[in-house]
Amino acid sequence: MADSIRLEIITPEKLFYDHKVELVIVRTKFGDEGFMAHHAWACKLLAIGEIWVQEAGSKDFKIGAISGGFIDVKHNITIFTDVAEWQEEIDIERAQERLDYAKQYFETHKQAESDEDEFLKADITLRKAVTRLSVAGGGSRRKR
Repeated sequence: MADSIRLEIITPEKLFYDHKVELVIVRTKFGDEGFMAHHAWACKLLAIGEIWVQEAGSKDFKIGAISGGFIDVKHNITIFTDVAEWQEEIDIERAQERLDYAKQYFETHKQAESDEDEFLKADITLRKAVTRLSVAGGGSRRKR
C-alpha cells in the first residue's frame, strides 16, 4: 500500500470530505495535476472540473465535481471550493437544464453584444453543467 495523506475538502457550508487518500487528481488552471503524500508544498488555483480521489487502501477512485477554488498541499492536502458533489449526488436533470440554458444563451447572444457579467455567468454555468454531466456519466478519465 502506498503512503497516504489526509485530504480535506471544505465548502462554505461544511467540511465536505475528510479522509486519508493515496492520490487526488484535480484540474488546476494549467491542466490536470495529481497530488500524493510527500508532494512538494504547493498552493494552486483550481478550475471548474472533476476531482478523482483514491482513498487509502483502495484501488478504485471516488469521482466528484468541484467549482474551482484552490488546493493547498503541505503536510495535508486541503481543497477550498464553493461547491463539491460526489458522482452519486449529482442531479442529472438539473445539470441538463443548466446546460440547455447556457447553450440557449450563447445561441441568442453574441459576446460583443452581451452584458459582460451575464456572458461570464452563462460561461460558468455551461462549464459546471458539462462537468456535472461528465462526472455523473463516470468521468472523463473513464472514457480514455
